[in-house]
Amino acid sequence: MKKFLIASTLVLFNICLSIAVLQAAVEQDDQTLDAGGWTPQYMVEQFKRVGGTEISPDGQWIAFTVSTARTEGERSDYLTHIHLVKSDGSRQFQLTRGDVSASNPKWSPDGKLLSFTSTRGGDGNQIWMIDPAGGEAWQVTETEGSVGQYKWSNSGSHIAFVMVDPPTEEQKRKQREREDVNVVDKDLRYAHLYVIEVDPDSYKTAEIRQLTEGAFHVGNFDWSPDDHTIAFDHQPRPGLEYHTTTSISTVPSAGGDAVLIIDLGGSDSSPVYSPDGNFIAFTTDMGNHRWPGHLVIKVLNLADGSMTRLGQTHDDEPRNIQWSPGGDEIFYMELHKTSIDLFAMPVTGEDAQFRQITQGAGRFSGFSLSADASRMAAIHQDFDKAPDVIVSETETFNPVRLTNINEGYELTGIARAEVIAYESSDGMIIEAPLIYPLDYEEGRQYPVLLHVHGGPTGVFGETYVATPSVYPLQKFAAEGYFILQPNFRGSGGYGKDFRFANLSDWGYGDLDDMIAGLDKLIEEGKVDPDRQAIMGWSYGGYMSSFAITRTNRFKASMVGAGVTNLISMTGTSDIPSFLPDYFESEYWENYERHQRHSAIFNVEKISTPTLILHPEEDIRVPISQGYELYVALKRLGVDTKMVTYPRQPHGIREPKFTIDAAQRQLEWLEKYLGNN
Repeated sequence: MKKFLIASTLVLFNICLSIAVLQAAVEQDDQTLDAGGWTPQYMVEQFKRVGGTEISPDGQWIAFTVSTARTEGERSDYLTHIHLVKSDGSRQFQLTRGDVSASNPKWSPDGKLLSFTSTRGGDGNQIWMIDPAGGEAWQVTETEGSVGQYKWSNSGSHIAFVMVDPPTEEQKRKQREREDVNVVDKDLRYAHLYVIEVDPDSYKTAEIRQLTEGAFHVGNFDWSPDDHTIAFDHQPRPGLEYHTTTSISTVPSAGGDAVLIIDLGGSDSSPVYSPDGNFIAFTTDMGNHRWPGHLVIKVLNLADGSMTRLGQTHDDEPRNIQWSPGGDEIFYMELHKTSIDLFAMPVTGEDAQFRQITQGAGRFSGFSLSADASRMAAIHQDFDKAPDVIVSETETFNPVRLTNINEGYELTGIARAEVIAYESSDGMIIEAPLIYPLDYEEGRQYPVLLHVHGGPTGVFGETYVATPSVYPLQKFAAEGYFILQPNFRGSGGYGKDFRFANLSDWGYGDLDDMIAGLDKLIEEGKVDPDRQAIMGWSYGGYMSSFAITRTNRFKASMVGAGVTNLISMTGTSDIPSFLPDYFESEYWENYERHQRHSAIFNVEKISTPTLILHPEEDIRVPISQGYELYVALKRLGVDTKMVTYPRQPHGIREPKFTIDAAQRQLEWLEKYLGNN
């Protein structure tokens, strides 16, 4: 990624602008460096995002993606390209180039080709192919729609992919003639399975065959070892709300009728064939879907239809399952307290004990395994280490860091951070990453930011402090703030019971967990009790609005895409079953409970100055949630400001808006807490 501030200064020199303009630029740069240099603009524009790994079948090469922000002129997006690094670290280079992103790399089974998806053809996301040894990429699919997830067949002769049905001719006519009314819950466009034959010598687009059709929405899928069949999960209609009733079917890869094979009445998903083709592993909630989440791994015997439940995992939420080549274990990733780790579970039954593969400090993600599973690649980061590619043998975990993508990014030392543990008011043990002020001195008191994660089943982990976001933690630390990030009851990573511990209790037990952490820092003499603020996005935004109805200890609140009214949220969100599940009743069955836990029904208790940030295209937490709080606070005379972001969904995606949101929060904190 170009270093925007430095590059801008060089451009000024090169084109010989006036001395006055040049001097102003230099003075501005000096001021930035005097403040530690960690401006939101610097962080967003200079930091390179490293994507997940795709290790080659023989384990010799690792493909990964690098994304850089583009903020010049009319641009506000990220450009992503594929890079390769040899697993012994001897070579590293960028494979794809150009002004259009390339992502989602996948090796052919023989390791001779690398496929990826891109919109460089101009017709939605399509599959492209490239020889990693060199040469130009060529387009493989040409569809009216946009390719979603895809997967090579085991022989390498075909690729299957998921794509949302393109609009019909009649639908396109109605759009042209302005007759395209939308009848809610009707005229749905489903995702279905398609397949192409791969001819690496033709350099032409392939003929596409549709494998599934009908009123169901395809998600994850897998090829049988002989390539004759594809197993796939599907839900009755598009949308996260409907993943609660996911089933698994199979379809012949040459075409034919789909056959339902697994339907336990809840969410059955992620089917994966065993190496011998006799079994299918999958994850399931066993017909009892709950939004906090509880999954187990089961194995279906295709010969007799019997099912075996495997052993209990650490967090009861295994993801991305994959068979070992010998068929005796299943690999999976899972939240593990403040980390994400790779595990393996024997397929011997419910009494089986998992083994943990990744070990040590930091957080892992983007796992991939070689064909024989002897070698793994992943992205690793720690509080003071930016995300980079690591490689290790799986039998004995000894990771080697292969890349240093953000070399030169760090302007100062990274703020000290550690995971602390403390008792909540009822004795429950809470863990929390704690980030120290960059200039921390023992014995001095500092302001503190209570940072609340989303979910509420999210979790704060051992992640790089200087990663840019709407919450620029390194900048906050450089400005002299502590940042406390509690993993309160309801968080992921600590097992099912902990994750379910905030049912019908949002804003009470969980807030007590957070307050206990703040009180600990105050008792230790680290934090100035008169300079506390709260911030968060989604559920974090919920807590940032609700906490200030229960306490006046916070001098400022920053509400990001927050739920403020549990009743109206249920009727306007794309997941209307979410809150009734968490609060164990429909709102009309228990008005008092929903009102008691809503900021908007307790808004008269708020006196804390509140900054509200909300995306305009948010269907998860609709923008009306932000407006309800803003209007109420204005009418109450509480100092408030609301900023909305066009085109953004539940999270902010455009880098210019990320910079704006971060800067506005810094200004809000400076106004109400100061930085001295």
